[in-house]
Amino acid sequence: MSITQQDVDRIARLASLELTSQQSESIQSDFSDILALIQQLQSVDTQGVEPMAHPLCGQQDVALRLRDDVARPAATTEQRDALMANAPATADGLFLVPTVIE
Repeated sequence: MSITQQDVDRIARLASLELTSQQSESIQSDFSDILALIQQLQSVDTQGVEPMAHPLCGQQDVALRLRDDVARPAATTEQRDALMANAPATADGLFLVPTVIE
């Protein structure tokens, strides 16, 4: 799969980036290289390979330290208001963010 200049322009527009023509060409090449690598990785036969929980599991025993899943009481309105005091914009206990999807 190859990336076209129109693909790069669309991705840049969605990411709100302004690219020069030189940067755009470089990114197009980088994207194509990344997709080629992904295609190469997908061609590897992984049938029968046991998934690992951690990259080092193949070399040593790794014990993951997980906390107990314990239900906690819900925050009070006062606690929520104190936590949201630093937010630039809120409404009804929710964060307000600018619209980024057209």
